[in-house]
Formats: sequence, structure tokens, C-alpha cells
Amino acid sequence: MRKFVCCLIFAYCCIVAGAQSGLKKVYDESLNPIEQIDKAVAKAKAESKFVVCQVGGNWCPWCLRFADYISNDSTISKVIDENFIYIHVNYNPRKADQTSMEQGKALMNRLANPARFGFPVFVILDDNGEILHTQDSSFLEEGQGYNKDKVLRFFRCWTPAAVRK
Repeated sequence: MRKFVCCLIFAYCCIVAGAQSGLKKVYDESLNPIEQIDKAVAKAKAESKFVVCQVGGNWCPWCLRFADYISNDSTISKVIDENFIYIHVNYNPRKADQTSMEQGKALMNRLANPARFGFPVFVILDDNGEILHTQDSSFLEEGQGYNKDKVLRFFRCWTPAAVRK
């Protein structure tokens, strides 16, 4: 019986791992996150938009789920495309090389330590690069996914038009 239970647990873990690996990796680990943010802010300024920094990494299943979720919902994608420059900012607190550690520290300083909320975490920047809001993703979750109404409300509350009223 014990072997049977172990086999079931192993099979479940394999299925879950396989499902996670099917999600598209959206974080470019080779980018300098500060340069990535600065480029997004410049583009946002030129297009009269704000920046959404989705901070996390390819190691984070919830980060990949959110990226997949928003890309597969046309209503959410439209709100994002019309109002934001959306970037996936890689952060890996376990990466041990000196460059990654320095970049991670600079990123956390630049975005006012959003890691305290867990991952993914969303940081909204205005077109001057100033932090407007940091969103804990747990408030957008529902079950093993995300709640469409909550996600839409979050994005709509932080559009340039909503903030500048």
C-alpha cells in the first residue's frame, strides 16, 4: 500500500510539473532589469502610456500563469495594449553570481522592494518612471488561476486616464 501511495504522489508531481513546463517562459534573464525599465519608461512617455512591471521569473509558476492568462483574454489584452507598456522583469533571489545579485539589489531599490509581496508582483510606473502603485497578485487570484473581474478592475484603475482624472 505504501508503494502504491508513493507511486500516486510521484505521478501527481510529474503531471503538475508537466503542466507548468507547458507555459511559455516570458522572462528574459539576460536583460539588465534597470535598463529594461528605463527603455519601457521612455517608450511609455512617447506613447502617453504607463508601464506595468510584472516582477518575477521563469521559476515562478504563478508568474507564468498570469502571463498566459492575460495573453489569452482579449478584453484584458486590449486594456493593457491601449494603456500600458507591459514588461516582464526578471528577478531571481537565488541566483548566486555577482552580476545577478547586484542587478537584483538595484531592481529592488528602484521599485521600492516589491518582493515583500511575493511573486508575481506588479509595479505601475507613470511615464516619468515614478511608482504609482504596487499590486500584490494574491488579490487577483481565484483557485488555481486569476479572477477576470479583479484583473480588469486592477488594470482599469491604473490607466493614465483613470489616474489623471
